[in-house]
Amino acid sequence: MTIRVLLADDQALLVGTFRLLMDLSEDFDVVGVAANGKEAVDLARATCPDVVVMDIRMPVLDGLAATAEIAADEALSSTKVLVLTTFETDEYVAEAIRAGASGFLGKGIGPEELLAGIRTVAGGDALLSPAATRTLISRFLAAPETVGPTVLGENALPELTAREREVVAEVAGGLSNDEIAQKLYVSPLTVRSHVQRAVTKLHVRDRAQLVVRAYQSGLVRVPRK
Repeated sequence: MTIRVLLADDQALLVGTFRLLMDLSEDFDVVGVAANGKEAVDLARATCPDVVVMDIRMPVLDGLAATAEIAADEALSSTKVLVLTTFETDEYVAEAIRAGASGFLGKGIGPEELLAGIRTVAGGDALLSPAATRTLISRFLAAPETVGPTVLGENALPELTAREREVVAEVAGGLSNDEIAQKLYVSPLTVRSHVQRAVTKLHVRDRAQLVVRAYQSGLVRVPRK
């Protein structure tokens, strides 16, 4: 299956590198390149890509606002947004989650990591690296009112089965489905099913918000630095 990708970044050299990388891969088709958020929204509506690789800091309309517009457009319900950012310095990761981003990657990643990340998001899974997970935790726990009430106590997330809680805890640790499957001795498909059921039961939008809920509920704790 060919993954149709829209690249949105105001750094021409970086975009050119990404495009060349994808042109060399048989399963990618770059359907457009945007230099600002407004162009990204307009091109997304015109081309309906599978994935938008979105920079946050762009002129005219930033990546956060562009992500929100794309996520709110019913005609683009199948389009996923993968945000590229620098986790340690970027103050907008939490806002990107609320805007509807499906994943996060740092700009320092290698070529194969980028392609794998796009494939993950295109396949319907949210992508959270361990670095992104730590940022989500610090941002949301610093402002818990932005994500709803906190459920504390030893019976955290009672809506979930014991196995679902175990899987959610591993997701909150930043592990991928494949890594969780290997650790728990189950198939990746089984892990994905548990994650999807947890998302449904907890009424959260995606894997990113599932991580936040896991920490807020007390199911897992903030890692010590």
